[in-house]
Amino acid sequence: MSGYFSLSDCDVIGFDLDHTLCRYHLKETSRLIYESFARYLVEHKGYDKDLLNLTPATWDFCFKGLVVDLEDGNLVKLAEDGTVLRATHGTNDLSTEEIIKHYGPKREWKHFNSLNTSFTRSAKYYFYDNYFDLPGAFLCGRVVDMLHKVFRGNEVNSDFWKDMVAAIDHNYNTSAFKDDAGTYFPSVKRDPGRYLQPCSDSVKTWLHSMKNAGKVLLLITSSHSDYCRLICEHILGKDFEELFDVIITNALKPGFFSLVPQQRPFRTLVNDVEESEGLPSLDKPGWYSQGNWPHLHELLKTMTGKPEPKVVYFGDSMRSDMFPASSFGKWETVMIVEEMEGEGVPKSDAAKSNEAQVEPLEKKGKFEEQGMKSPSAISNQWGSYFVDVHQSGGGDEESQKLTWCCHCIHKYSTMAIPSVEHIADLPLDYKFPRFSPDKPCTTGYYPRPPDSLLKRCESMS
Repeated sequence: MSGYFSLSDCDVIGFDLDHTLCRYHLKETSRLIYESFARYLVEHKGYDKDLLNLTPATWDFCFKGLVVDLEDGNLVKLAEDGTVLRATHGTNDLSTEEIIKHYGPKREWKHFNSLNTSFTRSAKYYFYDNYFDLPGAFLCGRVVDMLHKVFRGNEVNSDFWKDMVAAIDHNYNTSAFKDDAGTYFPSVKRDPGRYLQPCSDSVKTWLHSMKNAGKVLLLITSSHSDYCRLICEHILGKDFEELFDVIITNALKPGFFSLVPQQRPFRTLVNDVEESEGLPSLDKPGWYSQGNWPHLHELLKTMTGKPEPKVVYFGDSMRSDMFPASSFGKWETVMIVEEMEGEGVPKSDAAKSNEAQVEPLEKKGKFEEQGMKSPSAISNQWGSYFVDVHQSGGGDEESQKLTWCCHCIHKYSTMAIPSVEHIADLPLDYKFPRFSPDKPCTTGYYPRPPDSLLKRCESMS
């Protein structure tokens, strides 16, 4: 494998939809998702109405890559070796001494091996790695705070998590869009422009140029077909289906990549309803639901005429996209890491003009805009997404450690970019340096590495 990666070498180019091809207005969307979950807890589960009251400053807590430990109500930020870099109980910081009391002198989080090797879900913890469930981490913290108030400091147990899961299901289940259930889908349907950023002309031209170069284009999303259509029509236009050879909705990633074909066959759709009979195989391009990677792989062999077609997949979730696509599918993977923009990487010109167009909308009396941190920016409470200072007990030694999330980007991604806009104007044969264990950890980020990684490399050299 060479030290460079080029789209022109790939036969198949695949995309996740949410936060990959489709960029959201993160502040608006995060508030909506938080409100969707919190409203359910208040209205259906009898939680305190105060959960719905937020100030702009409280959004600093909202940070990608945290793990909520359901056994004790702690949220933890992990280093690449599984040590706890920072932690809160609810939304309140734990001191170095409290962290050592909880996790021992080596600050080891006991479930790290199971999370690190398989990313599987567990009844004991939940990993927040994408913007769709991220406000849930914030809500978890606030729920734990509230339970302490009510029960006067008694131990928090994981029962509250059942209510959180019910809130997620109420807002995101596959029929919620059609039934106008919950808060999330009705709001986006009413005013898509408030939450979704249209793709720039350069991205549309880029997609067409790949199609014209004979590439097979895939769209694989866990969103249901009706929501996928709403998004794509808004960001790409009514003729979006012509751009993709294969569209797969309700893909239920990461299981799409990791499960044997018999367990989840592809299904055809009629008026956004899945046919009850699964398909024994995939024999032609089109729009499908659910499915599995081995059957898709067979179709791609036929479509490209190659025994082992080379596939690259763009996505934003480590758990659903990068880890399974690289580990099971053996695909090249490009991770969308919006946090790069919070650390000195300039926004693309297209993104800037997009924001300029939407600015008036967002200023309609939204006091929260003033002072609300974007979830992709560095957090005062949690620090950088990529690097953090590790303090040993007694506060003597300080060392700069890569976060576990940053380590996973280097391990499971071919390269990382802040958005597809950043590469849409480059020629298809542009050679990107790829991540490699024998190169500096700053190699693999385009257009440049985040500030915290650059500083770490400088301090080590």
